[in-house]
Amino acid sequence: MLACVHSAALMGIDALAVTVEVDVGFGLPQTTLVGLPDAAVQESRERIKAALQNSGYTFPVRRIIVNLAPGDLKKAGPSFDLPIALAVLAASEQLSAEPLKDFLFAGELSLDGSLRPVTGAMCLAIGARQLGFKGIVVPEANGPEAALIEGIAVYGLDSLGAVVRFLNAPERHRPCTGDLRALLERQSAIEADLSDVRGQPLARRALEVAAAGGHNLLLLGPPGSGKTMLARRLPGILPGLSVEEALESTRLYSVAGLLSRQDQLITGRPFRAPHHSVSIAALVGGGSLPKPGEVSLSHNGVLFLDEAPEFPRPVLEALRQPLEEGQVLISRARQSLIFPARFAVVLAANPCPCGYYGDPQIACRCTALQRARYWGRLSGPLLDRIDLQILVGRPKPEEVARLGTGESSAAIRERVARARERQKNRFTDHPGVRCNAHMQPGQLRRFCRLDSPSQQLLEKAVRSLHLSARSADRILKVALTLADLAESEAIGAVQIAEALQFRTLERMQSAS
Repeated sequence: MLACVHSAALMGIDALAVTVEVDVGFGLPQTTLVGLPDAAVQESRERIKAALQNSGYTFPVRRIIVNLAPGDLKKAGPSFDLPIALAVLAASEQLSAEPLKDFLFAGELSLDGSLRPVTGAMCLAIGARQLGFKGIVVPEANGPEAALIEGIAVYGLDSLGAVVRFLNAPERHRPCTGDLRALLERQSAIEADLSDVRGQPLARRALEVAAAGGHNLLLLGPPGSGKTMLARRLPGILPGLSVEEALESTRLYSVAGLLSRQDQLITGRPFRAPHHSVSIAALVGGGSLPKPGEVSLSHNGVLFLDEAPEFPRPVLEALRQPLEEGQVLISRARQSLIFPARFAVVLAANPCPCGYYGDPQIACRCTALQRARYWGRLSGPLLDRIDLQILVGRPKPEEVARLGTGESSAAIRERVARARERQKNRFTDHPGVRCNAHMQPGQLRRFCRLDSPSQQLLEKAVRSLHLSARSADRILKVALTLADLAESEAIGAVQIAEALQFRTLERMQSAS
C-alpha cells in the first residue's frame, strides 16, 4: 500500500515542500531510501524501526521503499524521522491516511519513540503557512518557538504515540500558543553600562552616533585604553528590536541551532565577537549544507572584531560585500542561498604590533616595515566602508580615579531611539532601509541636501583629504545622523564638521 506524508527541507532560512512517499509491498524484507538523503536521513531506518516497536506498533517485515520527493533536492538532518514513521504506519494500515494530508510533520525520533527537537522549527512553521496547511506537528520542545508564527496552528507533541493519538482525534487537542509582542516587551536589564567607562568623551559620542545611524566603527588605540569595553557597551544603547527584526534574527538562530528552550525568541540586539582564528566559512556562512555565519548571526545587531589586524586578510576582505549589500550569497553546484546580513561592524585595533606607536609614555618597539605589514591587513576598500574612525587614547589619571561618573546607557538609548524614530518615518516609503547607514545613492541625493556653507566645507575636505566618493557619501550619512540626534531638519556645516572629525585615518594620512 502507498502512503504520503508532508514535510519540508530547509534551504537556508526557507522551508521547501517535501513529500514522503512510502510503499509497503511484497518482496524480500528491506528498506530503501531514495531522493538524495544524507547520512542522517539514511540512518533513520534503524531509529524508526526501534521507535515503532518500542511504541507498541509493528514494523512491517516487507519490502519498503521510501521516496523523498522532489528527487533532485538534498534532504538532510533527522527531522524526516517522524514523517517517514507516520507514512510507514499509514502504508501498513496501522494508521488512517486521511488526516495526514492536512498537516506538515517534522521531528527526530529516539529509540523509545519520544521526539527530540529539530533546528529551524520557526522556518518550518512559516513554510507550512505559505504552503496552505491547516497546521504543523513538531516536537514538544519546538512548540513555543514555532507557535510565535501567526496564521498556522502548531502542535508540539512529545512522542510518536502522542502524534498518532492526535491524528485519530485532532479536534481534542489545542494548538500551542505564543505571544510574540509580550516576549519583546520583556527587555533584559543593561548589564554592560556606558557609565562604567571613564573619560573617553569622543569615543562615547562615536558610539552614540553609530547606534543612532547603524554606522560601522573603528576604535584605534593602545592596549588598555578601553576599546573592547566600549564596543561591548554598544548593544546597550541600541533601540529594541521590532517584531519584524526579532523574527528575522530568530529564524537565523533557529536554523543555526542556537535557540534554547528558554529563549525561543531573540529579543535583544545580537552581539557576535568571533576569535581572530575564524575561517571565511564560519564568518560569512557556508558548508556542504550552508548554514549562517557570524555576519548573519549579527543581523540587526553588532559584529565585533577585536584586534582586527590579527584576522587573516582574506577573512576581512570577505566582509566587504555583506557591508555593502546587507546580505550574503552562497553559491553551490545545486543551489544558491541568500542569508540576510545587515549589521554594524566594530573593529578594534592597536596602532602597531606592540601597541604603543604614538604613545607619549611608552616607546614603540616596531619598525616601519612591521607597522606597514600590520596595517596592510586592513585594506583601503575595507576601511573606506567604516563610517566612524576614531583614536581612543589612554584615560587621564584623574579620570581613572573617578568611578561611575559617565552618562548611563539608558539615557543615551532614549536619544538614540528618538533619532531612529525620525529615520523610520523618513524611510517609510523605502522598504529595506531602516536607518541612515542603509541609504542607497538615490535616498542619499534626496535626504542629504546641503546649503552653500556645508557644500563648500565638504568639497574642501574631499580635496584636502583625498576622499573617495564612497567616503564622501558616508560622511553625508553620518552628518544626517548627527542632525537626527540634534532633532534638526537639515544638515548644517556643524554636522559636516563633526562628521569629518570621525574620519581619523584620512586626516592622519593627509597630515603625513
